[in-house]
Amino acid sequence: MFKNKSLLLVASLSLFSLLLSGCISAAQHQRDLHSTQEREMTVGIVQKEIRVGMSQADVATALGSPNIVTRDSEGKEAWIYDKIATEASYSKSSGSVGGGVGAGGVPGTTLILGLIGGGYSKEAGAASTTQKTLTVIIKFGKNNLVESFSYHASKF
Repeated sequence: MFKNKSLLLVASLSLFSLLLSGCISAAQHQRDLHSTQEREMTVGIVQKEIRVGMSQADVATALGSPNIVTRDSEGKEAWIYDKIATEASYSKSSGSVGGGVGAGGVPGTTLILGLIGGGYSKEAGAASTTQKTLTVIIKFGKNNLVESFSYHASKF
């Protein structure tokens, strides 16, 4: 069937190496997990976009609508953005390799049968669950311009 055993060995090893190179480890899967929530409201966006003296319209353009709007006894408005996110991610890969080699004889001679078989299977994965909170408080003066702002973020 195969005249050159070394050619068969090289072909088998090449196929085995090619199949294994497609597998990645659990640690690599963990690094690949990322949050789409991170592209939304973040501390960085608040720090970059919000400035004392901004109008309410500019704040709404930068951060969107607030969750809560309150007024103090002097009539000054405060906007509160309270964001909570739960992120659950899972990544998995698996691969397997199996093979066999047979032998035969020439017609009219003794038939030699043999089989070399083997197999390999690998599975890796990672799961991640994260809670994030971001609270932003923006206080406006009587002229409806940002007077002060503060924020608190946590991740657990």
